[in-house]
Amino acid sequence: MFIHRSDSIYDDVPSERYQFPRQYLSRAKQCEGDWIVYLEPSKVKDTKGYFAVAKVQEIISDPRKSDMYLAVIEPGTYLDFGDPVPFRDTESIVERGLLNDEGRISGRAQAAVRTLSSEDFARIIERGLDAEDDILPRVGDLAAATGFQDAQVPFQHLPARERVDQLTSRALRDRNFRKNVLRAYGERCAITGLRLINGGGRAEVEAAHIRPVECDGPDIVSNGIALSGTAHWMFDRGLVGLDDDLRILVSRQSNDVGAVTTMINSTGRLLAPDRQANRPRAEFVAWHRYHCFKT
Repeated sequence: MFIHRSDSIYDDVPSERYQFPRQYLSRAKQCEGDWIVYLEPSKVKDTKGYFAVAKVQEIISDPRKSDMYLAVIEPGTYLDFGDPVPFRDTESIVERGLLNDEGRISGRAQAAVRTLSSEDFARIIERGLDAEDDILPRVGDLAAATGFQDAQVPFQHLPARERVDQLTSRALRDRNFRKNVLRAYGERCAITGLRLINGGGRAEVEAAHIRPVECDGPDIVSNGIALSGTAHWMFDRGLVGLDDDLRILVSRQSNDVGAVTTMINSTGRLLAPDRQANRPRAEFVAWHRYHCFKT
C-alpha cells in the first residue's frame, strides 16, 4: 500500500512511478513484482481514500536524487477505482490489518509504504471495482462493439489472487475508465459543453482516450476527455484537436469547418476539470496533435 496525495512534495506520477525515502526501502522491496493499492490520506480535503491499484515492476534508485528511490509501475497495469474506497466504513476501517489486539488503529497507519494482507487487498479491490451505476455505457454501447473482447466477470467474494487475474481485463478497465472520466467532467461534453441524459438516466457522453490504448495510452483520467458521440468521432479521426493551452483546433481537412466550429462551446477551449490532477496531461495532448490531428 502506497500513500499518495495530489499535492505531494514527492515526484510521484501514480500511473508511472512512486518516489520514497530510504526508510521505506525494505518495505517497498517486498512489493516488487506484486500489486499495490494507492491511498490518499484522510487529512486531504475531499480525500479519495483508496483510489487505485497498480503493479510494481521494480524498485530503483532515483537517478535525479541520490537519497530517494522509485517504485516503477509496470506499464498498462495502473487502474483507477470506479468507486474510491473510504478509509473507514460504517463498522470499522477497511484495512483491518491496521488494528491492534485491542481493536484500535495502530501506528502502522502512519507509514507511507506498508504491506497489505491478502484479505485486505481483496476487500479493497472488491469495493473499488465492483459497483455499477448509471454512469455506465448506454444501452447498446457494448453490443455495438466488434471483435474479440474480455467478458465482464462479476467481482463477488473472490480471493485476492483471483482478483489479480482480473485486473488486466479490458472490459473492466474500460468500465472504470468511463466512470472516472465522466465523473471528472460532470458528464458534460468538454468540446460542446452539452450535458445530455437519456430516458434511462444514463449520460449520453462518452469517455475518449487522448492517446489510444493501442498506442500505449494509459487508462487514467488525465489521458481522457468526456465527449459526445459526434465530438468523439471527430477527435479520434483528427478533425478536432487541442493546443498546449487546451484551445480547440479544427482541421482544415474537415468538409465543413464552419459547422464544426459552431459546435464548439463559447470559450473556444476544452471544458477541463477543476482538479489539476484530472486535467489532460500535456504529453498526451501533444501526442494527439502530432499523430492524429490533421492540419
